[in-house]
Amino acid sequence: MASTDPTTTDQPRALLSVEDAARALSIGRTTMFGLIKTGAIASVQIGRLRRIPQTAITEFTARLTSEQTAA
Repeated sequence: MASTDPTTTDQPRALLSVEDAARALSIGRTTMFGLIKTGAIASVQIGRLRRIPQTAITEFTARLTSEQTAA
């Protein structure tokens, strides 16, 4: 029987919580906040919540990869 819950979708989320973004990168929450603070990863604030765009995760990993292969 198919789920009719509107909160469950197969589409990826556009914005991730700091914890979910850290989990996606296999790093800790504190490290993720450090990356946000230094501007290494873009984030947005919605009210009191801090969210990480999925594209920021992709851009960050691409930048890390290109920096490490260029060295």
